[in-house]
Amino acid sequence: MTDNGKKQWLIPDAFYPETDNGAYVSHEAVCVLNTGDEDAHIDMTLYFEGREPRTGFHAVCGARRTHHIRLDRLKDDDGKGIERGVPYAILVDSDVPVVVQYSRCDTTQSELSFMGLLAY
Repeated sequence: MTDNGKKQWLIPDAFYPETDNGAYVSHEAVCVLNTGDEDAHIDMTLYFEGREPRTGFHAVCGARRTHHIRLDRLKDDDGKGIERGVPYAILVDSDVPVVVQYSRCDTTQSELSFMGLLAY
């Protein structure tokens, strides 16, 4: 199959809620689809309103595979996760073309909500 997608994607509206309601945990995911013949090495940079960006977040999406990168489980090179309750944006860089979708599951209320969209 041919390489589809692009090497850089932007997600301008990311947010990991501070609280959960019940046993199901609020979370976000960067969903990567790699239709190419080489593994995709992913680097993510987080941008904030009032402070410098955070780097050091990495993942791999295998060739001809998909990978749902759960941001509530992702750690940077120093072992630190993503803070809850702080709005941010994500720059996704890949060394091969991929397609990126962002999804958010918000369980802060009993009627949980889900949002999914293609990145830019």
